[in-house]
Amino acid sequence: MCKMGSVALKVNEIFYSIQGESTQAGLPCVFVRLTGCNLRCVWCDTTYAFHEGHSMEIGEIIEQVATHGCRLVEITGGEPLLQREAIPLMQALLDAGYDVLVETGGSLPIEEVPAGVRRVVDVKCPGSGEESGNRWENLAHLRAGDELKFVLADRRDYDWAAGQIRGRGLADFCPVLFSPVADKLDPGELAGWVLGDRLPVRVQLQLHKLLWPGVLRGV
Repeated sequence: MCKMGSVALKVNEIFYSIQGESTQAGLPCVFVRLTGCNLRCVWCDTTYAFHEGHSMEIGEIIEQVATHGCRLVEITGGEPLLQREAIPLMQALLDAGYDVLVETGGSLPIEEVPAGVRRVVDVKCPGSGEESGNRWENLAHLRAGDELKFVLADRRDYDWAAGQIRGRGLADFCPVLFSPVADKLDPGELAGWVLGDRLPVRVQLQLHKLLWPGVLRGV
C-alpha cells in the first residue's frame, strides 16, 4: 500500500479567504481548489479550473494548508469528486484535526466522502444547462451537516427549485440554500419570492464577491 503522502492530486490553487457561501459564510477558510470538471454550467465563474493545475501529493497539500493557521478547509473545484484521490485527502485533513467541507456539483456519487466531512451538494437548475446531470440518488446518502444548494438564474429556475423542494421534501433532509447568479438575478427579487412562498430555504449571496468585487481568483 502506498503512503498517504505519495498520493497525488491535480490542484488548481490553494488560498486563504472568507467563506463566501454555505451556512459557514463569513468564516475564515482555506480553499483547496482541484482541477477538472465534468459539467459546463453556463454561469460558471471558475472555468480556469477546468484544466489549469499542477500535481501535489497529499502531504504537500496539508503542509501548505497548515501555513494559514485556519482549521476550516473546503475542497472545491471544478468538481472535486472527479479525482478519486480527493477521498484520501479529505480523510487526511480530518485526521489532522481540520473541519472539512466539500462542495460538489451533485452529478457524482457522494457516499464515499468520509464521515465527518460536511458536503455541500449542488442541485443543477434548468438555467445551468446541466439539469440532466443531477444524481438524485445522492439524496438517499445525505446526513446531518450536509447542505443542498440551488444556483438560480431566473424565475423559471426558482419555480423549478421550489417544485423540487416541495415534491421531494428536500428541506426535511438538510439546510437548503438559494443563490442568485451574479448579474443575472436580483437578490432582492429572489428574497421576495422566497418570502411570498414561505419557502424554508436560506437566501445566500456570494460574500467574497461583495468583499472583493471583480477579483476572480484567490477569494
